[in-house]
Amino acid sequence: MSHQSDFLAYQAPANCLNERIIVITGAGAGIGRAVALACAKAGATVVLLGRSMQKLESAYDEIEKAGGAQPAIFPINLESATEQDYTQLKNALKEEFGRIDGLLHNAGKLGTNTPIAQYNASEWQAVMQVNAIAPFMLTQALLPLFKEAKDASIVFTGSAVGYQGRAYWGAYAASKAATENLMQTLADEQSELSHIRVNSINPGATRTQMRADAYPAEHPNDVTPPEAHANRYLYLLGPASQGVNGQQFEAQPQ
Repeated sequence: MSHQSDFLAYQAPANCLNERIIVITGAGAGIGRAVALACAKAGATVVLLGRSMQKLESAYDEIEKAGGAQPAIFPINLESATEQDYTQLKNALKEEFGRIDGLLHNAGKLGTNTPIAQYNASEWQAVMQVNAIAPFMLTQALLPLFKEAKDASIVFTGSAVGYQGRAYWGAYAASKAATENLMQTLADEQSELSHIRVNSINPGATRTQMRADAYPAEHPNDVTPPEAHANRYLYLLGPASQGVNGQQFEAQPQ
């Protein structure tokens, strides 16, 4: 059963994420920052993950200025993070909050748009590390904290090239295909645990730095701003999507 129409039409009620603990990767900029601000406005305590302390602190300050619950900051480089780093993060979150209610895998690495024949192997590994391996390791580390929640949601960021590979998209396309499969596998495994749901969202063309890097000739004003997707992320992270599991959502269906 598809819930795409509910997803597209959703308007988040005030405080719909009240008292929820939401972890967001890549929270310092773009979609991650926009969703973090929206989650905080909806009552959640947001855990901001990312590489740039400066960007994370900026998002932190904006949330506090808007009157949201005090967020938490955990700087982490997904390209180099080890199992020990994820364990330390889990332990810190367990001590601070005792549980996690939501996780958005938003951080991503584009890599170079080039033919497979010329793709640099080390860059391929780096893209796979950030886009596919890090979400697996982070999810695995945090699963025990989801089991302490009454209603938990894990959201992966998808892409059209993850459904169907496209010339020159190389490691990014392959990593996003892996992401979708990881989402489906995890959703199937969690299907017996009705309080943990796992889905993906393809934001489509969105005004982010990654989009600008992929399409340098495109004018930013011609692309949807990240804030326009906020309600859709709140749908998946909040109680409105209870029972929705293993689905791929399109923020901008063609």
